Amino acid sequence: MNAIASWIASANHSTSDFPIQNLPYGVFLYRQQARIGIAIGDKILDLRACASKSLLTGLQEEVIAACRAEVLNSLMSLGPAAWSALRHRITALLDAEQAGKETQEAVSELLVPMAEATMQLPVQIGDYTDFYASIHHATRVGKLFRPDNPLLPNYKYIPVGYHGRVSSIILSGQGIPRPCGQIKSPPPSAPIFGPTRSLDYELEVGIFVGAGNRLGQSVPIAEAEKHIFGLCLLNDWSARDMQSWEYQPLGPFLAKNFATTISPWIVPLEALTPYRIAAPERPEGDPTPLPYLCSSSGSFGIDLTLEVFLQSELMRQTGAAPTMVSRGNLRDLYWTIAQLLTHHASNGCNLRPGDLLATGTISGPTPGSEGCLLERTHDPEPIRLPSGEVRTFLEDGDQITFRAYTQKAGLPRIGLGECTGTILASTPA
Repeated sequence: MNAIASWIASANHSTSDFPIQNLPYGVFLYRQQARIGIAIGDKILDLRACASKSLLTGLQEEVIAACRAEVLNSLMSLGPAAWSALRHRITALLDAEQAGKETQEAVSELLVPMAEATMQLPVQIGDYTDFYASIHHATRVGKLFRPDNPLLPNYKYIPVGYHGRVSSIILSGQGIPRPCGQIKSPPPSAPIFGPTRSLDYELEVGIFVGAGNRLGQSVPIAEAEKHIFGLCLLNDWSARDMQSWEYQPLGPFLAKNFATTISPWIVPLEALTPYRIAAPERPEGDPTPLPYLCSSSGSFGIDLTLEVFLQSELMRQTGAAPTMVSRGNLRDLYWTIAQLLTHHASNGCNLRPGDLLATGTISGPTPGSEGCLLERTHDPEPIRLPSGEVRTFLEDGDQITFRAYTQKAGLPRIGLGECTGTILASTPA
């Protein structure tokens, strides 16, 4: 499958995020109706239209019915066998060798240019949980508050997480109004209420749950990946000055729930299988995960490069391109995505199709791989932009763009698309 090419020329470009080996899912508006689509090159294949034109023959009726829906939840609930069958059918329609002239002509009529599509949230998200799975991020942040003991005792035993807010999950491209909240300066001053002065991004990967589990039933680590539909990019915007005042004793609240941005495309876990790597070995002296979190099938990472770009309003006005401010990799997580899902359900919590889990900020061990601006506050040199501006935290008009891709010798480049948001001035109460 890795050597195949599509008859859609744009899918075969070496810089395309969406070759035929990817086939991510999204939802777009067409003729005032939301439709499920699959990205291929610079086009979107309309799955609703494919079902109506009898191009999905051979698939189970429940799969075809799910392709006619306006969100992905029904398809997600059907499990890996159904996802794989649909993937193979779509591949056959788009493969230059498998699809004959008649098929190509039929499919061509169902392709929508991405530039003309309006993307929508692809899933009706029921619940959202954010983890803290990068030890490099946790260590750097911990050192800001506990220089001699940055990691709390539970970190190397348990995937730490918190439940987030679903109503403020938004799609890439929407503006982010600067939030207001309580901000506390050092004693003896009292807190004030006003716009955050320390607005930050957090580079994360979102994990969409496919088939769920019943209440009271756990998910064994060896079965975890069967419950993962796919991955997207996620920006967990954070107001750091609000966060430092409110987080004790119960953790994140208003500093986090004002906006979470996700990319519009969900890359199937199956598409990323060839890019798996062994999970990083834990440093000597670190505890072995407890048995319920140990399994050879659940011990895999993904070699996924993650990049953050910043473009100020002045840079846009002068035509300056966005500048890269960090580059990390998903392989650097301390806890694997399978471990995150298994731990979440280990107490019998029922995960449901379309639930969203996030990795937490992904950072690497080296300078320049920090996944948020807070981690860079230890550096005496702020970020210097090509415009001459400097940044310690985000200013109004700043646009943050996440990009992610994986590539390997003999295999095509696969991308997750973009996750973008622009900071807007605070709206007066």
